[in-house]
Amino acid sequence: MTKRISLILALLWVMLSAAVRPQDNLPAYPPVVPGHALSFPSDYGAHPDFRTEWWYITGWLETAGGKPLGFQVTFFRSRPPLDQTNPSRFAPTELLFAHAAVSDPALGSLQHEQRAARSGFGLAEAARGDTDVHIGAWSLQRDAGGTYRTMLDARDFTFELVLRPPQPPLLQGERGYSRKGPLPAQASYYYSQPQLGVSGVLTRQGVRENVRGTAWLDHEWSSALLAEQAVGWDWIGINLDDGGALMAFQIRDKSGGKFWAGGALRHADGSVTRLPAAAVNFVPRRRWRSPRTGTEYPVSMQVHAGELALDLVPLMDDQELDSRASTGAIYWEGAVTALRGAQVVGHGYLELTGYFRRLDL
Repeated sequence: MTKRISLILALLWVMLSAAVRPQDNLPAYPPVVPGHALSFPSDYGAHPDFRTEWWYITGWLETAGGKPLGFQVTFFRSRPPLDQTNPSRFAPTELLFAHAAVSDPALGSLQHEQRAARSGFGLAEAARGDTDVHIGAWSLQRDAGGTYRTMLDARDFTFELVLRPPQPPLLQGERGYSRKGPLPAQASYYYSQPQLGVSGVLTRQGVRENVRGTAWLDHEWSSALLAEQAVGWDWIGINLDDGGALMAFQIRDKSGGKFWAGGALRHADGSVTRLPAAAVNFVPRRRWRSPRTGTEYPVSMQVHAGELALDLVPLMDDQELDSRASTGAIYWEGAVTALRGAQVVGHGYLELTGYFRRLDL
């Protein structure tokens, strides 16, 4: 399967390279600007004029027997620098990618699969107007009532999940304008759907298991995310047990220090505290080295978000995701438990990018 995906991508990029003229008729990617008001339900859908976009779901599941599992379902959309005058229906004006993963401590490493396709011909599409994205049989959709459904059939597992948001979207940054650096253009449009109630079926090795849990959805789109000085980021999305939610991120520079940061804390009463760069810090507590890539990741972190300090403990150490057959990155994406002192206060995901090499979006 990996060889087939790699071949497909190679053919796509051959076509892309033949179609690109370095200075002529390239797309004019729209900038992300402050003051732009997000509008729903249209902003649940795709924004194909922008260079990059993703719908990113991470969460914790529990089987009927009480076994904890982590899971990830992500769809990416990319608008490559293609000659806009190319009349061919086969010109790859939009590329779609998808990742899916299960974290099971009983296995000790990530079960993961990925997809890649050119948009069009009914085979793959990210629709405008509302969330409706698919690559073949892999899909994520939102209905008029706000419920999400995702279905996919990977080699080692199958998901059929329903995700229901009990809260309105959490607009990140300044009403959805999320800075990623000191320049105004270094930004994205970004909202989250925390505390998603999850139910459905997970199938592995022919065995269907009913599962329940909580999840977090991020939807983000931009034309330029990372500054030249940046190499990657550390990010958390934590569903707190009191009904609140915490998103925090730290973009690292080439020395490994904090280049930029930010976040938002939704309290149990629904009020939101915006977290400026100075209020967010990620402090590594323990590192793990991948036996496959040799990359070291700080899989156990203490995160300071304003007056809140959380210790993050991974469900398991080996949650490294190798997406070189699709988006090209190698990163750590893992289920974590959040503790305040010795007390468990929430569960969520920690994402660590740019440790293998600089993340190129």
